[in-house]
Amino acid sequence: MMDLFGVSFRGFSNEKQKSLLVLVTLTISCVLSFAIRLFSVLRFESVIHEFDPYFNYRTTKYLAEEGFYNFLNWFDDRAWYPLGRIIGGTIYPGLMVTSALLYHVMNWLHISIDIKDVCVFLAPFFSSLTTIATFLLTREIHDTGAGLLAAAFISIVPGYISRSVAGSYDNEGIAIFCMLLTYYFWIKAVRTGSLLWGSMTALAYFYMVSSWGGYVFLINLIPIHVLALMISGRFSHKIYVAYSTTFTLGTILSMQIPFVGFQSVQSSEHMLALGTFGLCQLFSFVEYLKSKLSKEHFAVLFRTFTVFIGTLAVIVGGVLAVSGKIAPWTGRFYSLLDPSYAKNHIPIIASVSEHQPTAWSSFFFDLQILVFLFPAGIYICFSKLNDANIFAILYGVTAMYFAGVMVRLMLVLAPIMCVLSGVSASTLLTTYCKKYVASAQAARPDGAVKERRKDRGAVDKISTDFNAKFSTGMIGIFSIMFLVYSQHCVWVTGEAYSSPSIVLAARGHDGSRIIFDDFREAYYWLRMNTPEDAKIMSWWDYGYQITSMANRTVLVDNNTWNNTHISRVGQAMASSEENASLIMQELDVDYVLVIFGGLTGFSSDDINKFLWMVRIGGSTETGKHIKESDYYTPTGEFRIDREGSSTMLNSLMYKLCYYKFGSMYTEGGRPPGFDRVRNSEIGNKDFELSTLEEAYTTEHWLVRIYRRKPLPNRGV
Repeated sequence: MMDLFGVSFRGFSNEKQKSLLVLVTLTISCVLSFAIRLFSVLRFESVIHEFDPYFNYRTTKYLAEEGFYNFLNWFDDRAWYPLGRIIGGTIYPGLMVTSALLYHVMNWLHISIDIKDVCVFLAPFFSSLTTIATFLLTREIHDTGAGLLAAAFISIVPGYISRSVAGSYDNEGIAIFCMLLTYYFWIKAVRTGSLLWGSMTALAYFYMVSSWGGYVFLINLIPIHVLALMISGRFSHKIYVAYSTTFTLGTILSMQIPFVGFQSVQSSEHMLALGTFGLCQLFSFVEYLKSKLSKEHFAVLFRTFTVFIGTLAVIVGGVLAVSGKIAPWTGRFYSLLDPSYAKNHIPIIASVSEHQPTAWSSFFFDLQILVFLFPAGIYICFSKLNDANIFAILYGVTAMYFAGVMVRLMLVLAPIMCVLSGVSASTLLTTYCKKYVASAQAARPDGAVKERRKDRGAVDKISTDFNAKFSTGMIGIFSIMFLVYSQHCVWVTGEAYSSPSIVLAARGHDGSRIIFDDFREAYYWLRMNTPEDAKIMSWWDYGYQITSMANRTVLVDNNTWNNTHISRVGQAMASSEENASLIMQELDVDYVLVIFGGLTGFSSDDINKFLWMVRIGGSTETGKHIKESDYYTPTGEFRIDREGSSTMLNSLMYKLCYYKFGSMYTEGGRPPGFDRVRNSEIGNKDFELSTLEEAYTTEHWLVRIYRRKPLPNRGV
């Protein structure tokens, strides 16, 4: 009889009824997963969130309107002026293709829908599919009860909701589903040794590669699993068939993505998978020889063979690495191995908040009770080691490490947290529910059983009562934990992950809700009041939004592929107005856009990002004269008041943010020019701009736009 969560449902004696119960429970989890991600649509209008999603939306719209061939060959002259960008060869197109396909299918079915709405609701839709994939994976690792609990956990876990709410149109929205589906097919392939399941794993992996650069984690975890099975003596013909099929077919398919191409066999990140594939062939060949030769002959041949292959591998690998045929690890990959690497060598990577190490509080904020259930799940997997459990352990340990190194990878940790928490919760509930049922039956015997137990005495009764009460207490504790988890997840979703960065919300002193729509206001002004060929200089964070919403050309954007170009913009922002004017003339800048939060208290403004502009600006040869120490006070403080560094107080960024701010009253009892973010009165109030003029400032001063004045007539 099948048990769900450890409880035998007596009314469901028919297998079809039990399957129906599982289906209903899973459907509820899927609906809940979709519904909870609609907070942002309920609280705001249907808008795209954050920064990267605006580029994804713009490219998806182009794909839907112009077709796949034109999309792959699209040269975007609105980005990275004057360099431009070839879109088809520099992106993972899976997200765009999925959305465009759904859009065309729905319109073919005469369901009229705008491509923007498809983009807004795509992530919640795929979160429901992720719930199903989590159930299937967990059921394959443990059992059906654990699968249903894991599905319930992942349907509302904040660590996954952070990238899958309505409007969060980013690659991760579909990539987590692809990843879990690949893992499910992989476990099936390992268990059955079937070419079919190996091929399905390769197809799911191909979808993953087309969707997100995080596929590198996947293509390294599977080889690690194979190596672990080899070391533990569990390698078999089934593993050989599963991995050989997955690697060969998956690699060939992944090479069809233009942005990946030959990286699948040339980059260092893929060498573990390639080496494991070769090792599988050697291992199987050695096993074949072992079955055909005597022990003495095999021992001689094995030593010779090992030395020859090892020497050959070292020589070939060294030659390929020196000749550049094997590309070195990327900066982001180095950052995963050494968290201080990016800060010391590549400031553009370190400047991204998603690349910072994860604070301990973030684990509890994004995972809640899963933090405590996860270790128990690891222990249960160790206690019943098999191929699937070894994979779950490896996934859990590696994901925990990477999530600790980079906060963005909390997204990779959340699914395995749900899987192993489902395993542990299911196992514990099974134990206590069975004890409760057994105690209840022992306390109320009937018929012949009652006659046989009359003489057992008070000890059995006390033991039975204790087991019943203890089991009831533990079941009650788990019920409370699940309720608290649900409440926490709903609160986090509503308060932290449902507010788009493009529209800000705050509470007034009377508790009323205040909406700051300055970003869209500024972008609309740019679209309607500037020439169509105007070039906008801003920090790279806002490039995607300006291109998408204002339809204007930007110098840099969130792709951050050219450090030299970004450094040049950083140099302009960090220089005096006179020196910055020369850089702007070189870059053919027409308008400059800055984000300023001193009036409203918006802390993610350009002044708080300014030191990163200084570091990135000084990281290249042309900006070596820019020293970070020049922007600090003699005591090593970064200040914007009268004690601030003269270099800081006269920089272009400072002047553009605080122009005419010195006469503004921001709080009662405070002097004019009081910055509510830095909690200081600005030190440089009375200044004028010589090469720039104010063109537009939004209602709450969040966005300020300046026009570059034409050069003076030299003949006058």
